[in-house]
Amino acid sequence: MVNCCGLVTVKNEPVPLKSIAVEVSVQGHVATVSSTLQYENQEQSPLEAIFVFPLPGEAAVCRFSAKIGQTEVVAEVQEKQKAQEQYDDALSSGQQAFLLEESDESPDVFKLSVGSLPPGEKASVSLDYVTELAVQADDGLRLCLPAVLNPRYQPQGSDSGSAGSAQVSSVPAGSVPYSLSLRAHVSSPHPISGVESNCPLDPLNYLNTEKTQATVSLAAGHQFDRDVELLLYYQDTHQPTAIVEAAQASAKPGSLMGDPVVMLSLYPEFPKDVMSSMTSHGEFLFVVDRSGSMECPMHLGSGSQDRISSARETLLLLLKSLPMGCYFNIIGFGSSYESFFPKSVEYSQKTMDEALQKVKEMRADLGGTEILQPLKHIYSQPCLPDQPRQLFLFTDGEVGNTKEVLDLVKTNAGSHRCFSFGIGEGASTALISGVAKQARGHAQFITGQDRMQPKVMQSLRFALQPAVVDISVKWNVPKEVSVTPLSPPIGVIFQGQRALLYAQLTGKSSGDTEGSVTVKYSLAKQPVENQLSFSLKPTEDTGMTVHRLGARTLIQSLEVEEREQDGEKEGAKEKVIELSVQSGVSSAFTAFIAVHKGDGEALQGQLLHRHVPTPMLYHSSTYIKQSCFMARCSPLMMASSLLMSPQGKLKLSKKSKCTDLDDLEVFGYDDICCEDFDSPAPTSKPVRDPLLQLISLQKASGSWVLEAALAEVLVKTEEEVSKPKPAQVDQEVWATVLALVWLYGFKMETQEEWQFLAMKAVSWIQAQKVASVSECVQAGNTLLGCQVQKDTLGL
Repeated sequence: MVNCCGLVTVKNEPVPLKSIAVEVSVQGHVATVSSTLQYENQEQSPLEAIFVFPLPGEAAVCRFSAKIGQTEVVAEVQEKQKAQEQYDDALSSGQQAFLLEESDESPDVFKLSVGSLPPGEKASVSLDYVTELAVQADDGLRLCLPAVLNPRYQPQGSDSGSAGSAQVSSVPAGSVPYSLSLRAHVSSPHPISGVESNCPLDPLNYLNTEKTQATVSLAAGHQFDRDVELLLYYQDTHQPTAIVEAAQASAKPGSLMGDPVVMLSLYPEFPKDVMSSMTSHGEFLFVVDRSGSMECPMHLGSGSQDRISSARETLLLLLKSLPMGCYFNIIGFGSSYESFFPKSVEYSQKTMDEALQKVKEMRADLGGTEILQPLKHIYSQPCLPDQPRQLFLFTDGEVGNTKEVLDLVKTNAGSHRCFSFGIGEGASTALISGVAKQARGHAQFITGQDRMQPKVMQSLRFALQPAVVDISVKWNVPKEVSVTPLSPPIGVIFQGQRALLYAQLTGKSSGDTEGSVTVKYSLAKQPVENQLSFSLKPTEDTGMTVHRLGARTLIQSLEVEEREQDGEKEGAKEKVIELSVQSGVSSAFTAFIAVHKGDGEALQGQLLHRHVPTPMLYHSSTYIKQSCFMARCSPLMMASSLLMSPQGKLKLSKKSKCTDLDDLEVFGYDDICCEDFDSPAPTSKPVRDPLLQLISLQKASGSWVLEAALAEVLVKTEEEVSKPKPAQVDQEVWATVLALVWLYGFKMETQEEWQFLAMKAVSWIQAQKVASVSECVQAGNTLLGCQVQKDTLGL
C-alpha cells in the first residue's frame, strides 16, 4: 500500500501556507540552511495545519521558532512523547502550539504541526538546519534543498498507523499554492570557482577580490517540479583542513557544547597510476528496483526515457564492462524479488549472453518497493572465497522502512560493500546516502537531465579500483587536553570521496596553542602518511555549526545502537535524548515544541484540520502517470492507464487489471469508473543508439567479431569493412581495432560510459601479440575517416 498519500483535487480551497523563504550560509564543506514558512488562516474557524516536508538525510535541525502576530516563541527540544502531550494540552486549552518531529520511518521526512490559528491570523515558522555538502565526481560540492516529496511506499504488514507516520497531501507541481525564494551566501578558505544549479539562478556576485565570498539567488518563478540543487566549486579542494570551533559560552565545560569541537576534512587525491589499475576479482550483485514507479520518466518534459529503460541500458554497459574472472548476478525487486541465476555465476560469454537476454525482458512489473526482503536474501548467501562482494542498488528511493533497511545494511557492512543510486526527483537521501555510508560504498543521485550511465560507470570504477583503506587518525595535543572522537572510524575512502571527522577537545593548555593530527592509510598497497597542524585557539563564532554536526554524528551512532539493543538495555536512548536536548539537535526520540500561551481563552468553534500539499510529479489535469501512484498495477497491462474525466472522476481502463483499486482511494478519488479507451497508436520503431548497438556486439572477452551488425554501426557494407584488413591480421583483431577507432573517433564525449569495455578490448588485443597493430590502426583511420593515434587507444 502507499503510505498515507493523498492527492488533493485541484480546486481553489484556502491553503494556510503562503510562501517559503530560504537563506543558505555555506562555509567550505558545511552549510547552514534557514527556512521561513508563512501561514495565514483564511477560514472562518480555528485551523490546525500540518505540513510534511523532506530534509537531507544527514541534516541536523538546530532551531525552530514561530511568530504569531507580533509575538515570537522559540521552541525547545524535549523527549518526543512529552512534547506531543504538551502540544495536545495546548491545543485543547485554546493556545497556539507548534510541533516539529522526525518521521518514525525515515530521518529525512519531518512533520510540522502549526497548531491552532484563529480566523484571519498570520503566523511564520522558522526552521534552521546544518548539513555536510556531498562531494561530486568533478570535485564540486552538492547542496540539495528537497522541494519534492514523492510518496513513500510502506511494505505490507508494517505498522503505518503510528503517531509519527508522515501523512502527505499532493498536488501537481505547477499548482502548488505557495512560492519559494532562495538566497545563498558562500564563503571558503579557497577561492570560489563557480556556482551551478539545475534550476535558473541569478548571476553570481563576488563580495571580495580574492573571490572567497559570494552570493547567489534562485531566479523567481520556481515550479516545485524538481529538487533544488546547488553545485559549488572551489580551488585546491584536495587540501586537508581542520577547523576548531569555540565552546558555547552558556554550556557547562566538559559537555559537548561546553568544549571546543574540531572538524577534520580528508579528501585524498589519487595518482594517475592508481586510477589506471583495475582488479579482476569480485562478486558483483546488481539489485534493481522493478516496482511500478520505475515506469515513470526520468524527468519532466517531452522525450524523457522512463527509469526502467535507463536501468536496462545501464545493465548492458555494466555487463559488458565486468572483468573476466569475476562473478555476478542480477536481482529485481518490488513486492517480491527475482534473481537471474539461483546463485552468482562466473562471468563468461555464456552467462553474459543469458543475462543480457533477461535484461531485455526486464519490466517494471513487480508491484511496490520492498527492498528489505531481497537484501535479507542476499546477506543469507555465503560469500565466495577471494571474491569481495559488492552490491549496486538502483531504486527511486520511495520506501517507508528506511531505518530498518539501514540497520540491516550496517550489520552486514563487514562483508558487503554497497553502491547506491537514487533515480528521479524525490529519491530519499536518507535511504540512498545511508546505504552507501553504512556499507562503505558511494551514493549517486540521477535527477533532472542527468544520464544514469556515466554515474553508474563511475561507481564501477570505484568498485574496481584500489581505495584508501587501513585508515588511522592520531590526535597530537598537549597533555592537559583530551580528544574524544564523535565520529565512528572510517573504513574506506574511494577516489572522489571526502570524509569529515568530528572530535571533542576537553581541557585547556597553559602553554601550547597548537595541535596536530596524523592520518595514515594504505592506497594500492602503498602506505601514506599526512600530518596536519591546527590552532587550538577556536575560530570566531560560526553559529555552532561544527558542534551541531558533531552532535548529529554521535546521535546517529547512538540511535543505531539503541535499535540494535531492541529495548533490551537502557542507555543509548537516554544518551540520545540528553545530547539532543543539550545541543538543540533533533533526533528520533525528541521533538521541538513551542507554545504561545496568549490570553488562554478556550477554543471558539470547531478546530479544522488541513494538510498543506507538497508537489507531486508526473500529473497533469488530463493524464496521471499511473505507475508513480499505483504500486501493484503492472504498467505493461495498461493500454491507457488513467484519465481524468471532466466531472473529476478517475477513469480506469478495463485493460488495466489493477489488483487493488483501493490504492486509488488514498488519492481522494471516491468514484472510480472503468471505461474502454482506445490504445495509443503504435509508434514507429525507434532508431537504436549506435553506441549501444556497438556495445551489445562486444564479446565477454573484450573482442568484436567481423559481422554485418558491426558494419551497420560503422555505416559501411560488409565488403567495405573486410577489404582494407591487413592480410596477416586476424578478422577478430581487425574488428576490435575498428570498434576502438570508432569509439575514440566519434564518441569521446561519452568516454566515461565505455572506458572499461575499451580497456578490455585493448587487453584482449595485447594478449593476441599482434605484430602489425600500427598498420591496423592506420587502415582503420582511413576506412572510418578518423585520425586516432595508436597511443590514444592504449596500444
